[in-house]
This record gives sequence, C-alpha cells and structure tokens, in this order.
Amino acid sequence: MFKKAFRRRLEEKTNYGLRLALLKSGLVRAVIRKSNKHISVQFVDVGNNGDRILASAKTSELKELGWDAPMGNLPAAYLTGYLAGSRALKAGVKKATADLGLQTSTKGSRLYSALMGAINSGIEISHSKEILPSEDRVRGEHIASYSSWKDYKTKPSEIPKLFESIKQKIAGNNK
Repeated sequence: MFKKAFRRRLEEKTNYGLRLALLKSGLVRAVIRKSNKHISVQFVDVGNNGDRILASAKTSELKELGWDAPMGNLPAAYLTGYLAGSRALKAGVKKATADLGLQTSTKGSRLYSALMGAINSGIEISHSKEILPSEDRVRGEHIASYSSWKDYKTKPSEIPKLFESIKQKIAGNNK
C-alpha cells in the first residue's frame, strides 16, 4: 500500500525524526533561523495544543537599541541571541536545547554566534566549544579590517565599540 509522505517533509521544511528527538528531550527549544540579512531566535515550548513561543528576538529589533550596521553578520547574530536569551530568562527558562532545523551547520557560523549569545545571557544549552566562533569575531574585529561600506552610518572600525554598547544596554534591561 502506498503511503504519502507528510507535506512539510516533501517541501523539505521539517525533519520529523529530528523534531521527535528534540521533543522527547522535554526541554524548551532554542529555535535559531537565518536568512541572508537577518537572524531570529525563539524559545519554544511544546504543548498539547501546539508549540508556544516563550521569548523571541530578531535582528531588526537591534535598530531600536542603536545598532546601525548590517544585520546579517556575527555580531548582530550574537546580540540577537543575547537579547532572546535575556527575555527567556525573564520568562523562567533556565535550560534549553538548540534547534537549527534543516540549515547547514558550519563551525563558527552566524547560527552558532546566536547560540553563543543565548548561552552568555545565562541559558544553559548543551553544545561543543569547538563550534562556537572566537570572541574577537563575535565582537566584529574581523569586520573592522574592511575598508568601508556606504549604506550605514557606522564605520566598520567602530563595530566592536558599538557591539559592546548594545550588549551593555541589553544586559542593563535584563536587571
């Protein structure tokens, strides 16, 4: 007898085996998704009536905190994870598991920069130290060596300083 696969599996949007393993853990999922220009981080709890979002953050929210630089880089991803983690702490989340979905997992990528931000905010998430980007890359030191970009007020050399000021604002709001 022919059995048709689930629609989301056919569309390559959901890996049901991985999702089941994450749900069986019983932990809140730290769902990290990326596009070319943005990152979003959500802390999601499973319930009988579907998933429930406990806390979330998107890179576009960094503009409200004074971030005037591109959103698709490691520092912006870290700050987004840090912001979402701070909000999750306020919502009572202490421990979570990382859910990267079907995205390609590359050591030191924006996904792991966002994960590092969530971990540094105080959420306990199981991970391997080797996958996280180095501290200088998270701060944007590698961007500071770029010559220039035209569409932003912030110069590449000012990214590390801007990164620290935004991180302090998020930490200050967390208290």
